[in-house]
Amino acid sequence: MGPRLTATRTLALACVLSCGGDVWAPLPSFVGSDAALPTAGPSDAGVDASRAGLIRVATFNVRRYFDTVCDSSACAATDFEALPTEAEFAARTERLASGIARIHPDVIALEEIENQACLDALVARLAAKGLAFPVAHLGETGAPASVDVAILSRGALPEVRTHRDLPLTRPDGTPTSFSRELLEVRTTFGARRVVMFAAHFRSKVDDDPGRRVAEANGARTIVSAVAAELPGALVLLGGDLNDTPGSVALEALEQGGALVRVARDLPAAAQATYFFQGAGVAIDHIHVTAAEARRYVPASARVHLDAVYGYAGSDHGALEASFFIE
Repeated sequence: MGPRLTATRTLALACVLSCGGDVWAPLPSFVGSDAALPTAGPSDAGVDASRAGLIRVATFNVRRYFDTVCDSSACAATDFEALPTEAEFAARTERLASGIARIHPDVIALEEIENQACLDALVARLAAKGLAFPVAHLGETGAPASVDVAILSRGALPEVRTHRDLPLTRPDGTPTSFSRELLEVRTTFGARRVVMFAAHFRSKVDDDPGRRVAEANGARTIVSAVAAELPGALVLLGGDLNDTPGSVALEALEQGGALVRVARDLPAAAQATYFFQGAGVAIDHIHVTAAEARRYVPASARVHLDAVYGYAGSDHGALEASFFIE
């Protein structure tokens, strides 16, 4: 597994493009006002997440994972859509699959997957490594060269729902919508229902922070409704939310203590999933509904990073956390 982030890690970057072209500036504070996490779970804290009765959940922005077909008619080196050769695509798929296999999640939300062909290739490589995902669903928006969310799960699949058509409203009253699909996959692990949402909020290119706040409010409403509909279910939201703890968007997502950000019990530096100009920022998150926050295994959240920054060829780290499901 990738090394745990340290406070002394630095990276000099003149300009980094991320999250579908996000341009990040250093942010000074990691302090948020998330709802309190439990100090103990229904079993011993710090237990091995591979044991029975636990589920390992992750989120990972794989960064512009495109296939070998140019769908946008603009695939030059300076264009957004990359056009890898067959060999380059196979190598990229192998690297991503190896990284995910090292995490060995039971459920993972993925961001920036171009299309079903990419997802199928990745799932096939994971299966070849002994990590089969019988549930693999893409939240496709349908735009040419779109980078979409996906969810992989080792559970059984009763239902998939999508929410991108929900009308949203910015704080200034103007209408907007989810930037990408808000994908909901309902699964079962034995007798336990596990509902995973995959999200990828508005990027910071030509920034529209009000849209992220609208997305956060919409996501909170939807996730909370599912938790009320399915009492006892482990309901989770994971994704690249493009904002940090303490931001207006994350405060909106966690309003009233409805959702709890699980990595908040790590040291601030250990929460960072992305780097810009030497500064680490936590923009990839896993949230659990307040009613089931006690199922989080304390201190099990972990950011996976390679030797310098990013993970498995992406410019983002992958975040994992474990939950009791016994």
